[in-house]
Amino acid sequence: MNRLMLRFLQSALTVLCLALLFGCSANRVQVTQDQQQPIDSDSGRYTNLYPGEKDYPFTCTENCYQPRQEIHCRPEQGCQYQGTLGAAEFEQGFRVQWLGHAFFLITTPSGETLATDPVLQEFDWPINWLHAWFNGNYRLRYPTPQGGFDAIEGVLYSHVHYDHFSRASVSDLPDNVRYFTPLGMSRHFPDAGLSVNELGWFSQTTLGQSVITAVPAHHFSSRVLVPYLYEDENAVSWSGWVVESQGQTLFYAGDTGYSAHFKDIGQRYGGMDICLLPIASYHSEAHPKWYRYVHMTPEDALMAAKDLSCKTVIPWGYGNASWGMGDKSSHAPLTRFLNVLDNVQHGADIVILDELSQ
Repeated sequence: MNRLMLRFLQSALTVLCLALLFGCSANRVQVTQDQQQPIDSDSGRYTNLYPGEKDYPFTCTENCYQPRQEIHCRPEQGCQYQGTLGAAEFEQGFRVQWLGHAFFLITTPSGETLATDPVLQEFDWPINWLHAWFNGNYRLRYPTPQGGFDAIEGVLYSHVHYDHFSRASVSDLPDNVRYFTPLGMSRHFPDAGLSVNELGWFSQTTLGQSVITAVPAHHFSSRVLVPYLYEDENAVSWSGWVVESQGQTLFYAGDTGYSAHFKDIGQRYGGMDICLLPIASYHSEAHPKWYRYVHMTPEDALMAAKDLSCKTVIPWGYGNASWGMGDKSSHAPLTRFLNVLDNVQHGADIVILDELSQ
């Protein structure tokens, strides 16, 4: 092989390598931040709007887990809610289907289809492997809804925790999906030519005729392979989301504890037609105050519904496709939610869905 040919091959190989690294596979990232989010002065990382100790308006202490006739439990099959299953259509024009945990498929009144926190294998790697090793397989994979995921046009991610964001699950979604994320989250995506929109709190963009707005949540973020060797806690923000379409609004809270941020959102947007609120992952024998600080009890969710002036509430986080985080059973949060309904003034219609059956 002569010297000229060798130089040509070396140049071609260099161009190919550069194309693979920096070429068409690079993601398209757009950052929108209309106002500065709060930053912790000591760490320089993101923080909550209302940090510090919390006083909760109501805490269930008696008859919280009284058996409910709507929930049937069998040792070999787990528990199942005996009512509306899977999906609901609302007069406001929204259609909401729940696949389990934090994964919803939402069709707006103007026809756009959104997914929230789609993690198809319960956890992203390597937490899925560690969880299976120590606890057994809780769920191998979410069932696929009829028609698959081809209709999804946008994905709303609330935060980067392994049960709410999965790099592996991105490959199961359509190629032309637009991803809407909190600030700093785009660096965790696979480099595959994706459209990623990072939004700061109270910043907005559009998807078709729907307006997508990031709003505060009361939570935290971290995503490390080996703790203490690389610490990224709160380097990425966390969000809830408001979807507005044809004058109707839907609120997805993401993971969040109860705080005054709900009143801020309610005052700014003047009431929500549909609220998707978490009611689980609040229970821990070892760290009860911490878990409730960043997750809501069922009664906290009902107080949030009041602050948001929700017309309809759909609770989520319970069920056989959710990992529970130390709660008493798969449907214990829903049992507690139903038992405290009469004890908390919330003013909303309650719609209970059950996860899509395997």
